[in-house]
Amino acid sequence: MNTMKALSEETIKKIEKVVGKDGYSTRTADRYAYGFDASIFQSSPDIVIQPKSTEQVSGIMKIANAEKIPVVARGAGTGLCGSAVPIKGGIVLDMSRMDKVKEISVGDTWCIVEAGCVYNDINAALSKYGFQFPCAPGSAEAATIGGMVALNASGMKAVKYGATRDFILGLTFVKADGEIVHAGTKTIKDSSGYQLARLLVGSEGTLGIITEIVLKMATKPKAAASVLAAFKSAEDAGKCVSAIVAKPLVPAACELMDRVSIEAVNIALKNPLPDCQALCIIEVDGEPEVVDRDLKTVEEIATSVGALTVTATKDKAMIAKWANARSSVMVALSSLKPGHSSVSLADDMIVPVSKIPDAVVAYQRIAKKYNVVVATYGHAADGNLHTKMLLNPLSADDWIRGEKAVNEIFDVTVALGGSVTGEHGIGISKAPDFQKERATAMTTIKAIKNAMDPNNILNPGKMEQWEGSILKNLRYPCPEFMTQS
Repeated sequence: MNTMKALSEETIKKIEKVVGKDGYSTRTADRYAYGFDASIFQSSPDIVIQPKSTEQVSGIMKIANAEKIPVVARGAGTGLCGSAVPIKGGIVLDMSRMDKVKEISVGDTWCIVEAGCVYNDINAALSKYGFQFPCAPGSAEAATIGGMVALNASGMKAVKYGATRDFILGLTFVKADGEIVHAGTKTIKDSSGYQLARLLVGSEGTLGIITEIVLKMATKPKAAASVLAAFKSAEDAGKCVSAIVAKPLVPAACELMDRVSIEAVNIALKNPLPDCQALCIIEVDGEPEVVDRDLKTVEEIATSVGALTVTATKDKAMIAKWANARSSVMVALSSLKPGHSSVSLADDMIVPVSKIPDAVVAYQRIAKKYNVVVATYGHAADGNLHTKMLLNPLSADDWIRGEKAVNEIFDVTVALGGSVTGEHGIGISKAPDFQKERATAMTTIKAIKNAMDPNNILNPGKMEQWEGSILKNLRYPCPEFMTQS
């Protein structure tokens, strides 16, 4: 619930001195638009500020800290867990004006980028030199690097290349009191004490405002190929994934889709996928001869575990078509049931790879128990599964059953040795289950937060601070759970 009082004219004048007249807005429409991200939540801030430099961010933080005004940093608003929703009102810091690739050092394999730089724009700049930042999120055309660092985002290729954290050499951030901190280095190795740069990765704006990042670069592969394997059950698809990893073979990507996901995509995209109970899309990349070898191995493994059909391709258009089909699950799901919407509740679990078949079966059992439609899909070779739920957003009963299903899905995930999130972060939607999963660490987590942000102005109320049900501040017009003001 937004408990912040409206900012005084005196405070707004102080802000204007820092960012100028064109650097902020208090218009109702702007405040509403910045009150939600891609999650299920909405709560308007009191002011939207668009800084152009680290120094301007520092100036704003000094004002906010002195007056105890909540501050939520925002990239492109593509997050799915409510991390950028200002539930306590106050300031939203829109970092999109800080969007430069400042420097690329090919010989040292790093680049320096501002927090508002869009993922695809970074890769367009690196591609000219034969390099890449391979942690592509599903929203690569819009997602900013600052948001990716704040959530430790990744994507389909994390199994081979890792997550954002693995590419952070250093970063600049602004503390709650406005102090500017340069953490980390421009070197591949660094053993100089506490790793403050990595501490900020995954902190979701609760410890500091990230303004600039030093990224390690990876070389671009020279070739790629994909296999699409169809299966009679999700268990068989899971066995295929485990067998590939155990070979050992590290694919560039390995995506799993269950029956619900396949059906939704085929309706929405006019049958681009085989009619089966589950499928895997496995991509390999590297030197051409390595790709040829790994492609053959993947085909052999898929056949050996009982694939109904195995289709291999090196055609870039076909690879892109399959990847697009997989990426379309979230939006396609709504086509299954008129009047219902695909919502992000339990959307980002991770389990040991060997437990994927158990997890998929359990999730569908829970969906049936609570009479909700759940699509299960994800980055199977690193154990990262996504579930999207189909609900009538106007029905309080649907939301309540959905939340109960979510809680059981998370409980099963943790019981299998997994975690509530692999790449999307905590925010609001996973906060209660995050608190249960990391119960023994809560005292330490809270101590770090209190030390870094004693006035609790940095993205307050999220993660370890969330209380009660997640069915609050919903952006859907369900009267029982809509935003209160």
